[in-house]
Amino acid sequence: MDLPIIDLIVFLVYMAAIVLFGISFSFRKRTALEYTTGGGRLPSWAIGMSIFATFVSSISFLALPGNAYLSNWNGFVFSLSIPFAAWIAVKYFVPLYRNLKSESAYYYLETRFGSWARIYASICYLLTQLARMGAIMYLLALPMNALFGWSIPIIIICTGISVMVYAMLGGIEAVIWTDAIQGIILIGGAVLCLCVILFSMPSGPGEVITIAAESDKFSLGSFKFNFVESTFWMILIYGLFINLQNFGIDQSYIQRYITAKTEKEAVKSTWLGSLLYVPVSLLFFFIGTALFSYYQAFPDLLPAELQLAENADKVFPYFIVSGLPTGVTGILIASIFAAGMSTISTSINSSATVFLSDHYRKYINKNTTEKQSMRVLWISSFVMGCLSIVVALAFNGVTSALEAWWALSSIFSGGILGLFLLGFVVKKATNKAAAIGVLCGVVVIGWMSLSPILLNGTSLEGFQNTLHTNLTIVMGTLTIFIVGFLLTGLISKSRG
Repeated sequence: MDLPIIDLIVFLVYMAAIVLFGISFSFRKRTALEYTTGGGRLPSWAIGMSIFATFVSSISFLALPGNAYLSNWNGFVFSLSIPFAAWIAVKYFVPLYRNLKSESAYYYLETRFGSWARIYASICYLLTQLARMGAIMYLLALPMNALFGWSIPIIIICTGISVMVYAMLGGIEAVIWTDAIQGIILIGGAVLCLCVILFSMPSGPGEVITIAAESDKFSLGSFKFNFVESTFWMILIYGLFINLQNFGIDQSYIQRYITAKTEKEAVKSTWLGSLLYVPVSLLFFFIGTALFSYYQAFPDLLPAELQLAENADKVFPYFIVSGLPTGVTGILIASIFAAGMSTISTSINSSATVFLSDHYRKYINKNTTEKQSMRVLWISSFVMGCLSIVVALAFNGVTSALEAWWALSSIFSGGILGLFLLGFVVKKATNKAAAIGVLCGVVVIGWMSLSPILLNGTSLEGFQNTLHTNLTIVMGTLTIFIVGFLLTGLISKSRG
């Protein structure tokens, strides 16, 4: 399909404007601490919008409507877990990190278990961010390639460079303010799109509800305690653990707690960012359901290849190009890129902060000057940006980029939350107990992630994991916590 020139102009103007706006922050003279924390002077509403925008990647923007179009609202249960995780965050995590006076999320683990814990967690975080950025850029390029024939490598490279430039030069202030703008754009674009769908129905907006209800599109999934399939309870538990990890040990979120002026402001921004995602994710699911009803009412408007289940994620981008008025299409494409760029810029900045704080200042040069620290932040941002582009290009051609990302994120990040909870909850947990717990947790995570791939079709097929893939982080976290807790008790008993 050809993109009308007006829509192309709207999209290119957006890209240029957001990059130039981000770069404008580079003209301010700042210290390394101001580069990574904004000097603790950013308003809570902007920080909250940045937290929200970090939640909403291009994966969410495209995958949630696609998921709702194909099945039902089972995935929305993930969003229902967020308020519970946010409550724990504002009660325990925000005060903890504000009082530590460190820009690194992993300094806390060092205070509890020693240097190895900080190194382990920070390396896992960096690997997770590379996988995350690569998956987002690749998944962003897929619908653009399918609809317009744009080259996947060129889309990846252009997107990666655009984000890298302003994230590298502008620091956390550029990231948060551009995130805030991009968050507003993607919400506005989604609302606009839904309105067009609703008022395009032959019998009015109510027809969307009628058609969808007849096909059970509003179901939240089975309420059976079945952890092999994607049931209500499985998604709720998975969501709770993932969001505890986000709020409790993810540098992207913790860095934002520190950028706020006061602890009260940090709490307000956390509530805003987390609770805003709930209705917006509902909006995305409703768009997917509305698209199902729309193409039931107008079946001739959807090409035959997009009616296949494996192409569900492409239905929303197709509607954006074919069903929206000229000019609005450009805004929606900008919204898709806004969702991806906000998450990537956050990952680049937080990764650079982790490298400087957890590795360079600690092991390479303990007496860094401000000039050296700034140079390290710029170089590490540039390197992470370039590596993420390479990872995205490596994703090109995989059978399922989304499944590959889930597997990689489970392996790289599944053990960090368990270690954090062990240190936070079990006050007497020892270094040795934590190390053994992490080792056991990594074995469990590896078995759950890799056994279905490596053992399937072999004589050891009976030993492969049969639980749902999403439970990898749950089982890994629980293994680390329980093993560490039991060993701590045994060690204390033997000493007594």
